[in-house]
Amino acid sequence: MSGATQTVSSAGEFGMAWPHPLFPYQQAGVRALLGNPSLLLADEMGLGKTIQAIAALRCLFAAGAARAALVVAPAGLILQWRREFRLWAPELRLLTVLGTSGARDAIWRGKAQVYIASYETVRADLGDRGHVNRDWDVVIIDEAQRIKNPDADISRAVKRLPRRRGWALSGTPLENSLDDLVSVLEFVAPGRFRPGTFARGLRRLLGEVQLRRRRADVLPELPPKLPVGVLLDLEARQRAAYDRAEREGIIRLTALGSDLRINHVLELILRLKQICNFCPETGASAKLIDLRARLHQLAANGERALVFSQFAAEPFGVKRLARELEELHPLVLSGDLALETRAAVIKQFEAEHERKLLLLSLRVGGVGLNLTAASYVFHFDRWWNPAVETQAEDRTHRIGQVRPVHVYSYLCSNTVEERVADILEQKRQLFADVVDGVSLRHIRRLELADLLWAVSLQAA
Repeated sequence: MSGATQTVSSAGEFGMAWPHPLFPYQQAGVRALLGNPSLLLADEMGLGKTIQAIAALRCLFAAGAARAALVVAPAGLILQWRREFRLWAPELRLLTVLGTSGARDAIWRGKAQVYIASYETVRADLGDRGHVNRDWDVVIIDEAQRIKNPDADISRAVKRLPRRRGWALSGTPLENSLDDLVSVLEFVAPGRFRPGTFARGLRRLLGEVQLRRRRADVLPELPPKLPVGVLLDLEARQRAAYDRAEREGIIRLTALGSDLRINHVLELILRLKQICNFCPETGASAKLIDLRARLHQLAANGERALVFSQFAAEPFGVKRLARELEELHPLVLSGDLALETRAAVIKQFEAEHERKLLLLSLRVGGVGLNLTAASYVFHFDRWWNPAVETQAEDRTHRIGQVRPVHVYSYLCSNTVEERVADILEQKRQLFADVVDGVSLRHIRRLELADLLWAVSLQAA
């Protein structure tokens, strides 16, 4: 491969025509991919990891160093990958593996240089029970944290793919614990991590196979991201419903005694978080009152906004918000929409400037989208994983953004939301310590004691 690397990296921007100039750090990323059969490209969100991977792949094919490549991505990003390939590597023969099992069989048999498939498709078609057998010159996995659970069927299927090169793309390779990162590295560099020297071995291997750049370092001209915490008191009727649910929930947890498990506490936390959004009895919502006022002011000033919630359905999530904010004619992006419909919603928001508001469920709208038309982001509620929140807000804080991005995060005072926020900060520290190379101290995981403290059952 070294010969191919020298051939494609010695002639300007790799001796090819590109639809847009590659930034210097992106050129360095392409060279790193070409020069390393095992690489975790862990750039912060919004720096163009997809573009770098496609450019490197295009260079390999141009140099005759690859004949067959597989891109594995979340289902919601398949069409975006296809669009980017057509823009950045239009000469490559491309097949997108979608549809029923029979339809996918026909696609796999088709002649192409690059195949794009979802994680679920790889599990079904290329796993133990799969029927498609192929050796790959390159396998690229996008949003690589999808294989963070080493025992999941998807993780096993992906790691078993025969490959000469394995590239993983993720702005958040570590989501909750160090085990997440180890599982990703098992794909990138199989057999190279020695569990017996966990902390030292992890740092050593990261130094060998991870390339991570921060926006502040490589794009100093990118406008700032300005976080704003919004702390609210629950509406009176909300407070009564919340206090009652908390009291009853704690009584149930206490009665479980030694049978108490994490899922029991999570069920209570979920219920309390939902009440912080909307009172289940009256619909009262301190957050909605504040959000509506801010959105009307922004719309009057010509500004556009994204609103994220971890909940999609009625009566607590984006569907409820869409109904309550109907006067603003919001667009909605949620997991129950077909892939083509999701793409149409994004295109409509980009094209119709009079559309001032896009409501998104966090898991669907938090990855792989470019939404720089908006410069205001609202987290209507908080997710357990701070990396997922960061991914969501960086849909707009990325290349192409010319204005500061204002990020509002709602918290209700004297509720589980405040205590969950403290846990999130501990997780942010873990991510910074390990992935950004500060240190391996202060490692904490989400344990039962943390959750019990979050519902005021005992001290952390």
